[in-house]
Amino acid sequence: MTNKHRVLFVHQEITPYLPETPMSLIGRNLPQATQENGKEIRIFMPRYGNINERRNQLHEVIRLSGMNLIINDTDHPLIIKVASIQKARMQIYFIENEDFFTKRKYTVCDNHGKFCEDNDVRSVFFNRGVIEAVRKQNWSPDIVHCHGWFTALMPIFIKKGFKDNPLFNESKVIYSIYDDEFKGSFPTGFEKKVKLPGMAVKDLKYYKDPTYVNLTKAAIDFSDGIIIGSEKINPEIEAYLKSCGKPVLGYQDPEHYADAYNTFYDSIINNK
Repeated sequence: MTNKHRVLFVHQEITPYLPETPMSLIGRNLPQATQENGKEIRIFMPRYGNINERRNQLHEVIRLSGMNLIINDTDHPLIIKVASIQKARMQIYFIENEDFFTKRKYTVCDNHGKFCEDNDVRSVFFNRGVIEAVRKQNWSPDIVHCHGWFTALMPIFIKKGFKDNPLFNESKVIYSIYDDEFKGSFPTGFEKKVKLPGMAVKDLKYYKDPTYVNLTKAAIDFSDGIIIGSEKINPEIEAYLKSCGKPVLGYQDPEHYADAYNTFYDSIINNK
């Protein structure tokens, strides 16, 4: 009997924990379809402060929590919580931190619609937190599928920062691109917050001007495959995809995307 392929889902948003959007619906339905396709799954998202802990029955996973992540010489406590979607037999893991997520009753923009000034550090913390939690679970994914710009650092972390870790050294990364563009850019010095051992200066070139477009280009460069998750995406990104040389799965309609995605997973896994 062959071992099941393993897919790690890293999501910016998932319903029912956040309101329904095309991205959050994919976050809810794709993992279930993938599990029903015969694959083993793990699912992660941020524990934003506007997620109701009691109603959604989140509880802390003590064995995964309790470490600190050092970003830019500052320690940040990492808490992992979990909730279940019973009818789908799925568990969702949440990356939590009081300062970055829990005490704020919003996602990536505040209650006045302003883009959070520290979204750069929040995204670094989230992506590294996912990796640390998976390491503690001793779970080696065949595919890491990232959804939304908040997950855009996962490809470089897997391919450069953790390329020698036996859990990740054969993992293939797929990045889904949506119409979730933010304006402006992260504060200067972002490349220092991203940098981990194993990353060269040239790997960090796009982070010197960390706009949405540059963040996405870097994610493309360090991914093994790309999925276009929205009917329309940024035209500069669309042009970049045509020259990137990576396998690209075009936009799929909501009725059929799950089968197409799982076929794409298999093709990426088998593309040695």
